[in-house]
Amino acid sequence: MEREDPLSRIEREERERAERRESGQQTQKIVIAILAALAVVLGILLLFNGSRHKSLVSELQIEKQDLQSQIEALQNDYDSLSSDYEFINAQLDSSREEIAQLVERVKTVSATNRSKIRQYEKELGTLRSIMRSYIVQIDSLNNLNHKLTAEAASARREARETRERNTELEAQVEDLSGQVAVGAIVRARGIKVTAYNSADKPTDKSNKVVRLLVNLSLVENSLAPKGDMTVYLRVTDPSGELLSDGRGITFPLNGETAAATAARTVDYEGAEVDLGIYVNNVSAYAKGLYSVQVYSVQGLLGSTELLLR
Repeated sequence: MEREDPLSRIEREERERAERRESGQQTQKIVIAILAALAVVLGILLLFNGSRHKSLVSELQIEKQDLQSQIEALQNDYDSLSSDYEFINAQLDSSREEIAQLVERVKTVSATNRSKIRQYEKELGTLRSIMRSYIVQIDSLNNLNHKLTAEAASARREARETRERNTELEAQVEDLSGQVAVGAIVRARGIKVTAYNSADKPTDKSNKVVRLLVNLSLVENSLAPKGDMTVYLRVTDPSGELLSDGRGITFPLNGETAAATAARTVDYEGAEVDLGIYVNNVSAYAKGLYSVQVYSVQGLLGSTELLLR
């Protein structure tokens, strides 16, 4: 093998070193170019993300402001809502306090806190549903009051017609009373009728009534006859029918025999006597106005009315 000429070897080595330097420079330029391109792309991405972030924050801020406006509008609706019923007013006050607190929480929450914003949106929906239920309750109660008022007017109209039909009987009773010496007549005052349920509690609901109690006072009269005195009740229902407790009580009225609903005998010695008379054993009570007339054998002592719903 021939030995390479030293001069040729040196020249060859220099050429190789030069080629390596040129190759390295080219590689370095390529790397720099790639890094520069990456820097440009990274800058564009950062700029794009920053723009998107600002846009998203702006959208969230608008969404928060819209939610706050809706809550404040609902708050105004609650403030304008009122009723004539204490239990509903108490509930309204509680809901107004809740929505006032919600307004304050929405004002202070960050628009980027998506979980809290969604929670407050749900609370807004709940408060809207509650308000709708209040409106339904108030309308229902108002309609019921109007209906009861109309029923009461109708009941009074029917009672007036019944009283007109009984005018002749009352005239006969007054004629009989006029024949009795005025000084000997026992009079009554404070006539009151109360309906009771099975728990012995006062009620005005017809389907709950099991008995009636009529209270009155026989006025003091030293000239009146002393001894046993029987007080008779005649109770007529809204249709004008006489109620009966099943005992078949009768009493003399204007020379004839009249039926009574109930009666009670007391010892009257001229002093004032307080008494109560129960009406039992009536199977059912209808809605409407009941007329109660109180008699003695001397005549009509007085009357009152009872309205059942």
